Amino acid sequence: MLAQSPDASVGSPKFAPAPFAVPDPFCALTGHAGLVTSEFSYRKDEEIYGEDEPAEYVYQVIRGAVRTYKLLSDGRRQIGAFLLAGDVFGLESGIRHRLAAEAIIDTTVRLVKRSSLEHAAGVDVHVARKLWRMTAGELRHAEDHMLLLGRKNAMERVANFLLEMDRRLDGAGMMALPMCRRDIGDYLGLTLETVSRALSQLHGEGVLGFSGARQIVLRNRQRLRNMDA
Repeated sequence: MLAQSPDASVGSPKFAPAPFAVPDPFCALTGHAGLVTSEFSYRKDEEIYGEDEPAEYVYQVIRGAVRTYKLLSDGRRQIGAFLLAGDVFGLESGIRHRLAAEAIIDTTVRLVKRSSLEHAAGVDVHVARKLWRMTAGELRHAEDHMLLLGRKNAMERVANFLLEMDRRLDGAGMMALPMCRRDIGDYLGLTLETVSRALSQLHGEGVLGFSGARQIVLRNRQRLRNMDA
């Protein structure tokens, strides 16, 4: 579902990841192929597309953050991925979206018609290779996430998440997370209370500190790496 919000304020400076640096691979890819892209803005918690809707577009986060998720039959929500500035999403093997996607905070995305991208890949080996790399990256993340949920305990999952966000944000030790703890729990397959307890324990042990509601300071990365090993 496309919903344009031209007058929406984009993100919160405190929580929103900075726009990705140029040159950008997706922008270079669409430019090389001569494809027309559009930009749309979504407000916090606004749906970008729904589960089982036709997969007509491929998206890239310009600023803000997106979550993809599936609602389970018992009402629980499983978040599949958090997409930050520069990340590409909406690539599907079938004709419909397997997961829904919505903006975590005020977010702007770039999108291109999937049919145009697939046609370009069919006639240009450079585009085909770039598209394959993007698809392989999504598959690798899905495999890593499956391993995380199936083989790690609660503290190991939280440690893994913190290291992932540290890597994907600025890596300077201070992380301004766009997602709330309930989101983190739904991503890690944990309850809100379990996530809160794990973070409190890490804080008590001096592994991390808090600076505001969603700002985390990593004080001991090696300890987190040891937990995640």
